[in-house]
Amino acid sequence: MAVRMELARILIRELNDFQIIELREVLNGEAAAGEQSARSFPIVIGLPEAHAIERRLKGISIKRPQTHDLLADVITRLGGTLQSITINNLADHTFFASLDVRTPDGGLVHIDSRPSDAIALGIAGDVPIFVEEHVLEAASRDDA
Repeated sequence: MAVRMELARILIRELNDFQIIELREVLNGEAAAGEQSARSFPIVIGLPEAHAIERRLKGISIKRPQTHDLLADVITRLGGTLQSITINNLADHTFFASLDVRTPDGGLVHIDSRPSDAIALGIAGDVPIFVEEHVLEAASRDDA
């Protein structure tokens, strides 16, 4: 079962080779504040992906399309709609994700993606992020 998550924060330190994004569980609102804590975990990403996510969060446009802009345009022009992002596996400390694209005929296509690319693509459109329960459990154990 997939759990709804949100981008909780992005940590950019340009002197490092890696950056960090943190995903946090979206609670369903049924539990009163403090009764249930949201699970969260970090994902290490590259600097270009961190900058792409940050630009999209801030609504900063650039003169020429970046890879994420290009892919969003291709999906749209082919009649598809990015429905969600799903982080579906964790192996050898590497997260795997899919772009969940609704096709013009109503089908759903899952396209393999790095989580950072998927989030950079989906963040501008407020696309929901899901994480499979087994991935969330493995990330919290830190034994993958």
